Amino acid sequence: MSRLFRLFAFLSGFCYIVASPEVCTNSLIPGAKGDQGDYGEQGEDGKLGKNGPPGLAGDKGAKGFDGPVGIKGQAGATCDCGRYRKVVGQLDENLGKLRNNVKFVKNVVLGLKETEDRYYLLVKEPKKFREASMNCKLRGGALAMPKTNNINRLMADYISQAGLTRVYVGVQAQSKGTDGIGSYIYADSTPLREFAVWSQEEQLYSTSSPATNVSCVELLNTGTWNKVECETPLFFICEFPKSRRRGRGGAAASALQ
Repeated sequence: MSRLFRLFAFLSGFCYIVASPEVCTNSLIPGAKGDQGDYGEQGEDGKLGKNGPPGLAGDKGAKGFDGPVGIKGQAGATCDCGRYRKVVGQLDENLGKLRNNVKFVKNVVLGLKETEDRYYLLVKEPKKFREASMNCKLRGGALAMPKTNNINRLMADYISQAGLTRVYVGVQAQSKGTDGIGSYIYADSTPLREFAVWSQEEQLYSTSSPATNVSCVELLNTGTWNKVECETPLFFICEFPKSRRRGRGGAAASALQ
């Protein structure tokens, strides 16, 4: 009887445990969420990584506003004009000396004569007319052409001062025209026109018919012209233009060659 009672009690207790909602199992059930804890201390900085590629250039920004006007500067020092005048005066003096030296070279050393636009050089080398003309061209000029009374007088005085009596000038007979009449022309192929200083002995004029063996012209120290054979060796006068390109000393330099 006692056994039956203990068995009945055991089964009653077992049923009570099974029916209870709070059954004990091996499963862990999470509890309710607790309060937020305190922040921890900041850790050490990590290592820097590699630099990335440069970015694209941005658009040009708008023009800014003009800045404020600067402070006015101090007035400059006054010009020491007295010193500069002295320098300029010395330069003028040196320039004057240089001009005198150039004039000495032209007139004494080279023996040049000149007008406003030309130089004249007496060449003391006897040559035939054609050779004399070529010599002047090689020097950069031409046989001198006495186209006016003033130039003719200058050249005649030039001859006299050199102790000579006659020289070749740039006047020569040209071939006869269709009318059978010959005439004289200058070295630049221009006609004599109105000016000619033929000697009375020759009685030649621009419309006369020159002889073939005396078709060249010489200038006498008296200022008159004579016809002469072109094969006669004579001294001669060359002329050189004072061109801007060659400068004031260009003709003199050529004459020395």
